[in-house]
Amino acid sequence: MDLKVFVEGAGELLIEEGAKLKDVAKKAFGSNYKRYLGAKIRNEVYNLNKQVDNHMYIKFLDITDIDGYRIYTRTISAVFIMACKELFPERVVRIEHFLGEGLYVEFEDDHSISFKDIEKIEEKMKEIIAKDYPIIRRKIPKAEALELFKKFNYEDKIRLFNTLDREQIDVYTIGDHIDTYHGYLAPSTGYVNIFKLNYYYPGVLILFPSMKSNYQLPKFKELKKLSKVFKEASDWADILDLAYVGSLNEKILNGEIGEVIRISEALHEKKIAKIADSICEDDDIHLILIAGPSASGKTTFSKRLAVQLKVNGKRPVSISVDDYFVDREKTPLNEDGTYDFESIDAIDLDKLNEDLITLLEGGEVELPKFNFITGKRERSGKVIKVDKDHPIILEGIHSLNPKMTSLIPEKNKYKIYISALTQLNIDAHNRIPTTDTRLIRRIVRDIKFRGNDAIRTLDMWTGVRRGEEKYIFPFQEEADIMFDSALVYELAVLKKHIVPLLEEIDSNSVHYGEAKKLLKFLEYFRDIENEDIIPANSILREFIGKTYFDIH
Repeated sequence: MDLKVFVEGAGELLIEEGAKLKDVAKKAFGSNYKRYLGAKIRNEVYNLNKQVDNHMYIKFLDITDIDGYRIYTRTISAVFIMACKELFPERVVRIEHFLGEGLYVEFEDDHSISFKDIEKIEEKMKEIIAKDYPIIRRKIPKAEALELFKKFNYEDKIRLFNTLDREQIDVYTIGDHIDTYHGYLAPSTGYVNIFKLNYYYPGVLILFPSMKSNYQLPKFKELKKLSKVFKEASDWADILDLAYVGSLNEKILNGEIGEVIRISEALHEKKIAKIADSICEDDDIHLILIAGPSASGKTTFSKRLAVQLKVNGKRPVSISVDDYFVDREKTPLNEDGTYDFESIDAIDLDKLNEDLITLLEGGEVELPKFNFITGKRERSGKVIKVDKDHPIILEGIHSLNPKMTSLIPEKNKYKIYISALTQLNIDAHNRIPTTDTRLIRRIVRDIKFRGNDAIRTLDMWTGVRRGEEKYIFPFQEEADIMFDSALVYELAVLKKHIVPLLEEIDSNSVHYGEAKKLLKFLEYFRDIENEDIIPANSILREFIGKTYFDIH
């Protein structure tokens, strides 16, 4: 019996009973079928080996769709790991993090990847792709999976799944190679034939087609400062045995999490104190500029920095960039006619620079106050005057953009970039995007303090991310220093706050797939139930509450 399905972009099709989504793609798109990596049905993402049901409405996903892009990059990673396993069977591959548009990968145990190694790996990857190995996903009993992990020397996976109450585990097979992945892969290795390996000692960068490069292979742009932050965090995690979720779960189960929290928070405090010391050692610094993407913890960081500056005898003054918004009718517009509040041109830069110069020259300034209800800038009645002991703290998404403070000499500025830059990974082959961590922070904060439910936050998130890509990330290397606001234990705390919110999102919502993805990876974490051990000045308190700073 034939089944009737509807394919977005191809119309109604008759398909044989028992067919899989990949068979539908072949019928719908002919020889171009390998462009499609997954499918979305009722707002949920599926791999292409899913069996088709009658009257199914199918949207196939290619690399231009965020979920298709994730499948592509994950599948290339799997091919890389398989190639390394064949060439260097004793080495353990670590999928680390994105660095710009490249995914940074290295070997464990200080084994560097040489230029010659990269040439061999790239050739082996091309061979694996050309052979078009089927990628088979199957559920197997936990005991059987653990035996396989032992055979393949996957100590990190053994530690992880020994901390989780699961009877079965999803395992992928590619030829003779087995692995686990958080998220779907393409149906076979032949779906992902565009990539490039870039030498980046001691590891390698995997480059993929990306939106920024019009889905061509991008030219690598080195991000030296960001790379150093990642390296420092990785070294610190290895020292404390906190590189992967399994090790964190063990410490939660063994009652050692209090020590992890104390060390994590002490590290933040030490770094903030060091930044304050650097500022105070330079008499030319009068303006402290703090920028970072949404949910980075900028507000708490600014207040903690102010405390450390006071320890050094300074009395910082904070100025809100938001109060320098232009009147609503002068706000630039997006292509769809809505106001673009993320644009730097939404700020009255002339007035801001004029006031900063007046203050730096010893004059008095009455700070403006923006009325978000009327959309007008008003007088605040708050008059300030500063001297060498009163550095100005200016926090905002554009603070590192040279255009923001164009009239102020560079020698008078100290620029700080803050973001949740790092995160422990699920295991050596499965990373946790730091963007997901920030999204979880924001959803939890918005429901508690801003009256937005999870769907409202997710509605805004695409625009927020677009603004970050356009107005924040291009200037991150302008910073004098980068501060990593991620806390190695935070997802084990945030989990219980966000899971009920995500579970309320059903398949009628366009955000159902994203909610399911977040719920799936949070299942890897054991809960930290006792929040009393988290200090009141922690950046995490900005999102879960009970901070002693006035920030909400």
